[in-house]
Amino acid sequence: MESRRFPRTPFSASVVGLGTWQLGADWGDVSEDDARAVLEASAEAGVTFYDTADVYGDGRSEQIVGRFVADHADAGFTVATKMGRREEQVPANYVEANFRAWLDRSRRNLGVDTIDLVQLHCPPSEVIDDDATYDVLDRLVDEQVIAAYGVSVETADQALSAIARPHVASVQIILNAFRMKPLDEVLPAAAAAGVGIIARVPLASGLLSGKYGLDTTFAADDHRTYNRDGSAFDVGETFSGVDYATGVEAAQEFARLVDRDLSDVTPAQAAIAWICQLPGVTTVIPGARNEEQARSNAAAGSVGALPESLLEGVASLYDERIRAQVHGRW
Repeated sequence: MESRRFPRTPFSASVVGLGTWQLGADWGDVSEDDARAVLEASAEAGVTFYDTADVYGDGRSEQIVGRFVADHADAGFTVATKMGRREEQVPANYVEANFRAWLDRSRRNLGVDTIDLVQLHCPPSEVIDDDATYDVLDRLVDEQVIAAYGVSVETADQALSAIARPHVASVQIILNAFRMKPLDEVLPAAAAAGVGIIARVPLASGLLSGKYGLDTTFAADDHRTYNRDGSAFDVGETFSGVDYATGVEAAQEFARLVDRDLSDVTPAQAAIAWICQLPGVTTVIPGARNEEQARSNAAAGSVGALPESLLEGVASLYDERIRAQVHGRW
């Protein structure tokens, strides 16, 4: 699989990585054996970039990823984790003492002395805009607690603020065929500044797989059940903020476009490939609950250039069905 470098770091990432939220929590139960099988299958398919966070399963995801990477010490994997959601998301909690405590815990979970890439986990805008935030992160780099840092964001404005900082290595943002606002300014600004882009929620919480219907149900402990109204965290993280009924209908149209223009490519693979082929994207991090999904997602990194007819159809679909719901919000 193609590998792309984070310009401000010594690290590279497979163009399709693996998001590991689902290996920790909030997507229904996944056993450790199943989680390990997903990780192994992804590695066999060429994935070298793994994204986790200290709150996924209260550290469970970090621990599973850490043990997996330790067993493949010569594989050249890059691991990114996130911090900042172990406390209430208020600016007063984003201070050096907490950064150090969170990172010490993550280093224990991951089994490393230096974390490859740490990202602030969707903090308040005031934290992203504050010089003091980056002063602390720079000290942690100097002390080799972390090798590099980035910011995971909810909005395009937050992304642009982070990109303007001289030592930010990456911005992680929701980007998919149902969330196109980052194409307007974020991707061009990141490319110009030499900041990597990590695209998360590439399938709009599974909608773009084309496998869901209006009668599809999800487990009670799956965020696609309990966070549809945004009561647990930002509603944009669930189905990219698109109303479920609208999303199902639009996803079915997306699947028809893929079926019309491509052969031997699933809607999910086309959705991931669409992001991979955007200028400025470093890596895309779909999740996977089983080995088959892991292999199929990774294969999207090898899909050839998408036909212009599909690209035009996706743009029209967004404009006609999705834009009004999400473009102005994030």
